[in-house]
This record gives sequence, C-alpha cells and structure tokens, in this order.
Amino acid sequence: MINFFNTYQSLFDHILVNMLLASSQYVVLRAGVFSLGSAGFAALGAYCTALLTTKLGWNPWLSVIVGMLLGTLVSALLALPLSRLRGVFQAVATLAFVQIVLTVTQNWVSLTNGPMGVNSIPHAASTWSLLTIVVAVVVFLVMMGRYSFGRALDVIREDETVAVSLGISVPYYHRIAFVLSGALAGLSGGLHAISSYSITPHDYGFALLVAALAMVVLGGRTTVWGALVGALVLTSLPEIFRVFADYRAVVQGILLMLVIIYLPRGLADTVIAHVKDRRLRRRVTPHVVPARSQP
Repeated sequence: MINFFNTYQSLFDHILVNMLLASSQYVVLRAGVFSLGSAGFAALGAYCTALLTTKLGWNPWLSVIVGMLLGTLVSALLALPLSRLRGVFQAVATLAFVQIVLTVTQNWVSLTNGPMGVNSIPHAASTWSLLTIVVAVVVFLVMMGRYSFGRALDVIREDETVAVSLGISVPYYHRIAFVLSGALAGLSGGLHAISSYSITPHDYGFALLVAALAMVVLGGRTTVWGALVGALVLTSLPEIFRVFADYRAVVQGILLMLVIIYLPRGLADTVIAHVKDRRLRRRVTPHVVPARSQP
C-alpha cells in the first residue's frame, strides 16, 4: 500500500488540485454564470505564489494565501461588468480575460521568464495538506448549498425571471459566485505551484480551460460531488490509458459525448438523483400488512 501511494503520489496531488479547480467552475455554473475564467484565475494564483516564493523568498503557504487573495481581488473587479452580461457574452468576456493573462505571462519576460516559466519552486504541499484543504472547501460548499444562498443560486440557474419575482437580486448573487470562483481558482493555482516544482504559461492555456469545464459537465453541475468525481475521472484517465498515449484526447472526447447523451445530469448527479428517488418511493409507498387467515 505504501509503495502504491509513493508511486502515484504526484497523481494524487494533481487530482486534489484539479478538484479545487473544478469546484471553482462548479460555483459559477451552479449560479447560471457561463464563466470560463477559472484557468485565468488559477494562472494568477500560481504565478503570484511562484514569484513571491522564488524571487522574494516568502514562505510558500503565505504566498499561496496572497495568490488566492489576488484571484479574489481580480474576480471582484471583473464581477461588476460581467454581472450585467448573460450567456455567450459572459463566456467570450471571460475567455478574453484568460487570453490576456496568458499573453502577460508569455511576454513579460523580465518578471515571468516568458515561455520558460518559473522553475525551482519549493515543494511545500504534501498530499495530506492538499487533502485537508479539499475537505475544508467541500464542507464549506456543502454547508453553503444548504442555506438560502445555495437555494438562491439554484433558482437563478433554473429561471432568472422566477428568481426576480421572488425578490432575489440576480446580479448580486452572480457577483458573489464569480468572486468565490476566483478565490478557489487562485487557491488551486497557488497549490499547483508549490506542488509541481515549476510552472509555465502552457499549463494554464486553452487545455486547462476546457478541462475545468469538462470536469463539471462529466461529474454534474448541481452538486459539489459532481465536480469532485469529474476531476477524479478526467485526471486519472491519462494514467489509466497510458498504453494508448496517442489516443488520450480521443478517449476523453468519447467519454464526454457518452455522458452528455446518456447521462445529461453527469455521473455523480445521476447517482445522487437515483438514490433520492428510491428513498422517496420507499417513503411514499405504503407498507401493506398481510391479512391473517381466518380459522
């Protein structure tokens, strides 16, 4: 067991970091915000953490906190105009933001070292510390979803007109969800920096943007468990299909197509809905007591 853990420790770390990234994407999708900015916020958090640690000699964990705060601040600034947009316009605006971040990281060579990225980052994040953070974030999101905030997000996602008729401020909740998403993505990027020794602009490009969205679509976007399952499956696939290295993208694409067609709710959300339906049927179905035979 110990040898197995040591062999795949880097994979476990990568899965945990991607769970945070998927949680960031889940928050905005639950609120009905079609944002693709998680990769950009992750890049901000990662580069902030890496540069503070390597160039200024800061404590890695303090650098992660600053990177998370940077993601929170930038998302708060972007949330003001984005809360006025809807649908494809939100997607295009956040996609432009990701492209701006990538352009800066690639061309500001004196600060970011350009395409070569930042190297020799101290490895400060252990698997257990990453697991602890993921558990804390999941508990926070689950508790958040059980109160009025989570119910408001669900109503907004289903029908904004109904939400407005109930007195729910749609722009306000969109801004809160977007800021929370930026904070989680910044945290994900910072943890990725102190668990992978080096980062490059390519790590936070279009592939990560698509992966973050695919994780939530695959697992399900109405519960946090969907984001976790999607991150687990998509991050593990390259290792599982290592033998078919040239066809990894094809396998992932086929898997996504099958899930979208046959399990539109996602893997985790479908299972959760099935379990809830069975429990409801057991409660509704009356228990019939067999009549005793007359002597």
